[in-house]
Amino acid sequence: MENLVYAIVLLPLLGFLINGLFGKNLPKIFVGSLATAMVFGSFCIAVSLFLKFDSESQPVIVKAFEWFTVNGVQINFGFQIDQLSLMMVMIITGIGSLIHLYSIGYMSHDKGFYKFFTYLNLFIFSMLLLVMGSNYLILFIGWEGVGLCSYLLIGFWYTNEEYGKAARKAFIMNRIGDLALLIGIFMIAAQTNAVDFLTVAQNSSKFELDGTVIIFITASLFIGATGKSAQVPLYTWLPDAMAGPTPVSALIHAATMVTAGIYLVVRSNFLFTLAPTVQGGILFIGFLTAALAGFYALRQNDIKKVLAYSTVSQLGFMFIALGLGAYTTAMFHVMTHAFFKALLFLGAGSVIHAMSNEQDMRFMGGLKKYIPITHATFLIGTLAISGFPLLSGMISKDEILVAAFAKNPVYWVILFVLAAMTATYMFRLYYLTFHGEFRGTEDQKHHLHESPSNMTLPLIVLAILSVLGGFINLPHFIGHGHYAKLMEWLKPVLTEQSYNQMEATLSGVPFGTEMILLGATVLMFFTVWFIVKNTYVKKKKMALAEESYTGWEKLSAKKLYVDELYNALIVKTVEGLGRGGKMFDKGILDRFVDFVGEGAEDSGKAMKRIQNGNVETYILIMSLAVGIILIVNFILQ
Repeated sequence: MENLVYAIVLLPLLGFLINGLFGKNLPKIFVGSLATAMVFGSFCIAVSLFLKFDSESQPVIVKAFEWFTVNGVQINFGFQIDQLSLMMVMIITGIGSLIHLYSIGYMSHDKGFYKFFTYLNLFIFSMLLLVMGSNYLILFIGWEGVGLCSYLLIGFWYTNEEYGKAARKAFIMNRIGDLALLIGIFMIAAQTNAVDFLTVAQNSSKFELDGTVIIFITASLFIGATGKSAQVPLYTWLPDAMAGPTPVSALIHAATMVTAGIYLVVRSNFLFTLAPTVQGGILFIGFLTAALAGFYALRQNDIKKVLAYSTVSQLGFMFIALGLGAYTTAMFHVMTHAFFKALLFLGAGSVIHAMSNEQDMRFMGGLKKYIPITHATFLIGTLAISGFPLLSGMISKDEILVAAFAKNPVYWVILFVLAAMTATYMFRLYYLTFHGEFRGTEDQKHHLHESPSNMTLPLIVLAILSVLGGFINLPHFIGHGHYAKLMEWLKPVLTEQSYNQMEATLSGVPFGTEMILLGATVLMFFTVWFIVKNTYVKKKKMALAEESYTGWEKLSAKKLYVDELYNALIVKTVEGLGRGGKMFDKGILDRFVDFVGEGAEDSGKAMKRIQNGNVETYILIMSLAVGIILIVNFILQ
């Protein structure tokens, strides 16, 4: 097993090194195929390890080497293989290999083809470090690695200034969360004298329930998660990150990197269960994020921006599950979301590819007859995220709704409304893009075509997963008490207290009540579908420019002016401090330095007049100096 674990991590690193060093001189097909094969190889190994594990298997620690020792505490560089890490590895490498395959076609004409695949392999390597590391420090290395790759890939087309700004924005906002995460790790080390997950979990009983120390530690970890997983207030970077190529949006900002925060909280369940106050904060932030992002998505016209805000909203759903203590529910939605959101982003990329790089839905329409495979798979993704019965998104989202109802029926009502918003903006996107009359230019219409097979094959695979993925955790209406399936699988990574809390939440709703709730959500889904279809197909309502909206529609299109508010309060303030520092630097420091320099120069010029090579002058000066010395000596005596 040790060699297999090393292979999972090292294969993407090998792809990164080969393409990074030699890719410029290699054929594109070799570069793309090598990068894809490395990730797919890691996926195959992960599956083989998965087959050896069951719900009774205990974590396996693979120690690579002794890293360093501080105050008698030995820190090892190693990997922890358990049910949670295997689940994340299969998502990362499985979805990652499909996106790599898709990218071969999507990026085929790009001059930076080899660099793109180099960055993708480096990202996969960093993400694997994050989820496989046996302690918080290795997790942090992977955490920073994916942050670097995110910066490189968002700003991949760096000649566009706006894309460069989007990359910097993502990098800076993530660093805010990363600082809090680092502080949390230092506090864990100080309090438990360890940073590896197993030891910290064993020592967690020393913390006082909802005590100041545990609240500080978990709050720090959660702030780190809000940066990486785009939660309020550190969420505005993710929609701007759509500046990167579409495969980047699918890989980093839908299926893998943004779920790192959820992974961190689930991995640290032994700490968060001891901090109910912080869990309440997670619940509140999750609701706020899901509501704001869902509202913004209602009137966006850029197809990728709609999906970006959808991602932020769905991440909010996952954090709601975490706030409720339903850790396995959050992981279940992480998995299903990876299926249908990667499908939707890649489908959007196929649309953009067919539309000659057009992303505005106002200039699309009627595309279903031109790109039938993309249309069919995109429809499946739309139905899955919107809650069509028995599709993966409906099953995992229903589990969150049930957990919310068990905690407080008001939470269920809020989530019900948010789910309705999700269906609304997704069906709006679908009908504006694929139905009605084509609204683009004649040149665009002339070039409309289905994507090549290396782009449509990943769409088909992801569509199948979006349909069948939910059956990994069968819903209540098929077999009451189903939660034991995923709960039992992840039980070894949860403490007894975490498991008991989750079990009480997930089994707290009677079967009859759940059927009523389920019926309400199904009725809501078909109602929203009918209304949106009637609005955009029969009544042929069109999307308007941001400036043309009024009332709530304008607030949605302008994202409640949050970006402008951040710009005015934070960016302008920092720029003002920078200008003040520049004025201080130039007005005071530079003048002082200039004064010293000018003084030295003037004294040099004066000395130059004295040292003129005239012997008589030198004798006169020497005589005067001797005279002065004698006079001073006489006075002092």
